[in-house]
Amino acid sequence: MFIQGSVEEKVGTYSLKRLLVFRSAVIASELAAIGLAIYALDVMLPLHFMLSVIAVYSAFNLFVWIRQRSNTQASANEFFLHLVIDVLALAALLYFAGGSSNPFVSLFLLPLVIVAATLPKRYVWGMAAVTLGCYTLLMLINVPLTPGMAGHAGHASHNASANDFSLHVLGMWFSFLLAVGLILFFVVSMAEALRQRDQKLAEAREKNLRDEHMVSLGTLAAGAAHELGTPLSTMAVLSKEMEQEYQGQPELLDNIRILRSQVDRCKTTLGQISASAGQMKAESGHREDVKSCLNHCVGRWQELHPDTSITVALKGSDPVPVIVVDETVNQAVINVLNNAAEASPEKIELCADWSVAELNLEIRDFGEGLSQTALEALGKPFFTTKKDGHGLGFYLASEVVRRLGGEMNISNHASGGALVTIRLPLQKLKTE
Repeated sequence: MFIQGSVEEKVGTYSLKRLLVFRSAVIASELAAIGLAIYALDVMLPLHFMLSVIAVYSAFNLFVWIRQRSNTQASANEFFLHLVIDVLALAALLYFAGGSSNPFVSLFLLPLVIVAATLPKRYVWGMAAVTLGCYTLLMLINVPLTPGMAGHAGHASHNASANDFSLHVLGMWFSFLLAVGLILFFVVSMAEALRQRDQKLAEAREKNLRDEHMVSLGTLAAGAAHELGTPLSTMAVLSKEMEQEYQGQPELLDNIRILRSQVDRCKTTLGQISASAGQMKAESGHREDVKSCLNHCVGRWQELHPDTSITVALKGSDPVPVIVVDETVNQAVINVLNNAAEASPEKIELCADWSVAELNLEIRDFGEGLSQTALEALGKPFFTTKKDGHGLGFYLASEVVRRLGGEMNISNHASGGALVTIRLPLQKLKTE
């Protein structure tokens, strides 16, 4: 119910702004129609009363315009009330100009069309009742139109009737022209606004689904970190004892030390997960410039892949932007580097270019590249092109970048291999 109410309030606010322009066009058209009737068609009208109605109508429109400038929120109820006032103003003018026999009576349909295009069904029924009631009253009570005397003296009565019919037909044409113009201007633009709103709602739903995936994965990661703590501690103790026991066997001792270093790295990673979960960047991170952060990240990755050669090119504006280091960003970059190293164990490339507001990364491998199916599916959870992969590395990396307002894409390089491009705005990472 809360979401529905918020949507209706936004629809009412946007529609009210459009209605200001709509009402201004109606006022101008009413003045033009009155002038045409008096000076071109020689029709006698009670100008004092009609201009008074238009003056009050214009003052109301000016009041709404001033109120909207203060960014006051408008509900759907208020928007409906404004349309009711428009109907009553039109009914007052038609009362002094022939009532239901006036060809402009068809303009009662415009507010009904607008309500049907923008508001829920209950408002449509209400507007239908208001317009139908006004039309019925105008059939019963009105001030008849009176043709002027000039240009009619000496004519037969049947000629006067023919002129009255021609006047009515001309008024119907002008009324139709006005209705078409206003519908094209207002209703079409409102329909476009509603389509844009539906698109934003669809994007919000998609984002919500992605967030649910991330929450589920975060829960699984927390559980895995808890479960892996005990066996890793056991492995660390055993590897330390084995290191002391096999001091006389250098080759075996080297392997044991490598095993222990990998266990220590696993424990460190689990510790970072536990330490950073639920904390803000400013509490768990530290200040560092972008260049140093990238060098540190590459250094951590190189420890895991000492046999893979990496070419690093870092360039950008001076002074180098200083950010609060987000560990999830480091993990995202390392995940992409890991994927590149698995596709191209001999060498990979990392190119970075930054400005004051943005960081751009390009990570290229020299493998066989990816099929079109893989290019379209990468980034979805649990999709992998590896034999023993879990399909989470690229997905998690892309979600981290997206969370910070950036975007991450993968394509095949023109000279072979795959190319991952990352565009990362620094606004959320910057520190003053």
